Amino acid sequence: MTAALLLGFGLLLMSIGMPVAFAIGIAGFSYFLLPETFLPTSIAVQRVVSSTQSFPLLAVPLFIFIGHLMNASGITPRLVNLSTLLAGWMSGGLAQASIVLSTLMGGVSGSAVADAAMQSRVLGKSMIKGGYSSGFTGAVLSIGGLITATIPPSIGLILYGYLGEVSIGRLFIAGLVPGFLLMVALMVTTYIMAKRRGYQPVREHLPTGSEVLKALRSSIWAILFPVWLLVGIRYGLFTPSEAGAFAVAYALLVGCVIHRVMGVNEILNAMRASVRDIGMIMLIIMFSGIIGYVVSFERVPQTIAELTLGVFSSHITLLLTVSLLLVFLGMLLEATVVVMLLTPILVPVIKTAGIDPVHFGLLMMTLVTFGGMTPPVGISMYTVCGILRCSFYEYSRELLPFAFAVFVVVLGILFFPDIVLFLPNLLLG
Repeated sequence: MTAALLLGFGLLLMSIGMPVAFAIGIAGFSYFLLPETFLPTSIAVQRVVSSTQSFPLLAVPLFIFIGHLMNASGITPRLVNLSTLLAGWMSGGLAQASIVLSTLMGGVSGSAVADAAMQSRVLGKSMIKGGYSSGFTGAVLSIGGLITATIPPSIGLILYGYLGEVSIGRLFIAGLVPGFLLMVALMVTTYIMAKRRGYQPVREHLPTGSEVLKALRSSIWAILFPVWLLVGIRYGLFTPSEAGAFAVAYALLVGCVIHRVMGVNEILNAMRASVRDIGMIMLIIMFSGIIGYVVSFERVPQTIAELTLGVFSSHITLLLTVSLLLVFLGMLLEATVVVMLLTPILVPVIKTAGIDPVHFGLLMMTLVTFGGMTPPVGISMYTVCGILRCSFYEYSRELLPFAFAVFVVVLGILFFPDIVLFLPNLLLG
């Protein structure tokens, strides 16, 4: 009961505008000030420090840095050209290209918000000038970023694996099929909407084999990046954390030596942007360590497991209920915060219920990331609407068909776990 009140207190502080990290930290620290707690306040300080003492957690700052380096290395414009070539011949060509680009960038940026912001700047104005409504443009660019929640290296999956003690390698491989299913579902939805509205292709014909090969050669280093990561993890060449260090070296090699577009200034700018992002995320992780200790000390996961196993008669009912909770919280809080707060609580519950934590992890990341694209507090929504200057009402109305497509994929993942699990079971056993 005390833990629930503290979580509620933290949400209240966030609702009045307090930065997320400080709201979590104050709520967690206040537990140690309660007269019935009888715990020294030094434990709270120790938990803040110990939350950063994790080798797997090294992957987070490294993959944030790699996202900024890749954008500075000349890879993004090459991927834009490849995406336009592959999908530009379809109705709604630019919108289709943006979804393909999100799939390709998912293996580079690892962040839905970063992907949405980049695409809004690169493709947004061209789409609006091409006759697309601003609401449709914002919706398709925002929802495309959802693919980055599953395509490795997803930062959300790294955090989930670290907090839930789940294999990050299995999560990475498991995310491939859901990511491609999301791409197909969103492209089909875009095609139907584009046909009805008369949104034209940007190419007159299908790409020829020579055109595809030429574009692939130009983009080959970006395409190979996630392949190297998965192969290296699969064959034990490096851990996910070591993969982050490899990725940084890879980006520097591509940008400085192969493409020759990245110099000292570009590297320093990438480092500055990374420090800002890493500082925000690490502060949340550090203060979440206090909440994690309180949750564990109060035996919250065990209590919830006992209650849920007595109430829900099947795995499906439990997953549906938890999914609704995740969508609701994702609409109110940033995805990273939801993962930090709920993973230590929910993973023991779903393990006790006999649900594979890898299956649940992909379901969780998809749902909480989708919440960031919806009103009232969606960060991706605010980012895209701010760049494109479109109204939230128009954006929300245009988002509905895409939301339906996403939930079709989510239900498929929920009812058929092998969609997620067959690849990691096949490759990792």
